[in-house]
Amino acid sequence: MKKLFALIMALAMAVSLVACGGGNSTPSGNTSSGDTSNTAAASGDTIRLVNGKIEIDAALKNLAAKYKEETGVTVEIESMGGGVDIQGTLKGYYQAGNMPDIFVNNGTDFDNWTGMLVDMKDQAWVSDTQAAYKDDSGAVIGFPYTTEAIGLAYNASILEAAGVDPATLTSPDAIKAAFETIDSKKADLGLNAVVGYCAEASSLYWSTGNHLFANYIDGGLDREDTTYIDLLSDGGQLDEARMTDFANFVDLLNQYSDPSLLVSGTYDQQILNFSSGKYAFVTQGSWIGATMTSDDADAYAAAGNFKCGMVPYAFQAGQENILTSAPSYWSVFGEGNTEAALAFLDWCATDAGQEILVTEANCISPFESCTFVANDPFAQTISDYISAGKTSNWHWSFMKEGLAQNYTGQVFADFAAGNLDAASFVSTMQQVCAACYNS
Repeated sequence: MKKLFALIMALAMAVSLVACGGGNSTPSGNTSSGDTSNTAAASGDTIRLVNGKIEIDAALKNLAAKYKEETGVTVEIESMGGGVDIQGTLKGYYQAGNMPDIFVNNGTDFDNWTGMLVDMKDQAWVSDTQAAYKDDSGAVIGFPYTTEAIGLAYNASILEAAGVDPATLTSPDAIKAAFETIDSKKADLGLNAVVGYCAEASSLYWSTGNHLFANYIDGGLDREDTTYIDLLSDGGQLDEARMTDFANFVDLLNQYSDPSLLVSGTYDQQILNFSSGKYAFVTQGSWIGATMTSDDADAYAAAGNFKCGMVPYAFQAGQENILTSAPSYWSVFGEGNTEAALAFLDWCATDAGQEILVTEANCISPFESCTFVANDPFAQTISDYISAGKTSNWHWSFMKEGLAQNYTGQVFADFAAGNLDAASFVSTMQQVCAACYNS
C-alpha cells in the first residue's frame, strides 16, 4: 500500500508539473543534489521542519533561534508526538500542497516518498558519519540527528569491583569467563544475577526477536555488509554455523540471568533492577538511559549513579562492534526550499548545531567529529565507539513485519524456559523464519 500511495503521489506531482509548465520548478527526487552542497540559504528565507520527537521541541526551537541569529533564515519547527500519525499527517499535507521543507522519516516510511526526496550525498556532513540513510540506489535521503545503540549494557562499577576489564570482552570465551567471575562474587557485589535478561514472549518479543536477534544479522559486520539480512530475505534462510554460535551465546545469557524474571519479567522490572545495581549486565539498548534518569532516577541515585557502558554481543571471537543507527531521520522534500533546507542541515552537523542538539536536546551525536557528549548514561560509550569506527548497522530493521512478534520471540522464550536446547533453538529458528517469509 505504501508503494502504491507513493506511485499515486508521484504521478500526481508529474501531472501538476506538466499543467504548470514545470520549466522553473526545483529539481525533485534522488537526483536533485546538484551543486546544493555549496549553496547557502539567503537571509530572509523561511523553511519548515516537521519533528517527530515532541520531547525535543523546545531545544529545536532554540536551535532555530540560534540559526536565525547567525544566518537570518527562519526555521519553523512543527513537532508531532503523543500518538499522532505523523506519516498520515504528512500525506494530508502533500495533498493540500502544504509540505514542509524538512520532515521526519524512519526506515519504514521512505517508501511513501519515492522520487520526492533530495539526494544529499554531496553534502559535507555525509563524510562525517556512518549513519546517513541510503536508499537501494545509494542516494542519501536521511539526515541522522541522533543515535541509538544495541549492545550488552554494563554497570562499570560492578565490573571494576569484580576485576573485569570490559575492553577485553570481544569473544564468547572472554564473556563467559567474566560471567563466571562475577557470579562467584555475586553476594559480595550485592547482585541478584549477573545478567538482566528477559525473554517473555508477549510483551518483550521486541527485545529478543528484534534487538537480540539483530546481533545474528549485523554483529561484527561492516556497516555496508548485508549478507545475513539478504539471506533471511531470500525465503527466511539462516546461516546454520553462525546461528549455532549465536545460540550458544544466548544459552549463556539463559544460564546467568535472573531466574525470577527470565521467562515472566517485564521491561520495567528489568530496567529498575539494573538501575538499582542488581545486575552487572542488562540486555537492552541505549534507550534505557532515559528510563534510568527519569522513572528510575531515585533507584539509580541510590545505587550511586554508576557509570554505564556497552560491550558487543560477541558470539564469535573478534567481534568488537556495537550496533548503532539513527532511530529516525530528517529528509528534504524535493519541491520545497531545498537550498535553504540543505544549508540548515549542513549547519546542524557543525559545532554550533551539535552543541544544541547534544547538550539541550540530549541527542547522541552520530557525527565522528563531534566533541559534545549528551547527558545520558550511555552517551560517552556510544560516542567512543562511533569515533573509533567500531559500529555495525541496523539491517535487522528490514526484517519482514511480524517476524519477531509472531515467530522468533516465542523461540527465545521457549529456549529460556528450557523447552529447547541450543541445537533445537537453531532448527526451530530455521523453521519459523522460513514459515514467516513463505507465508
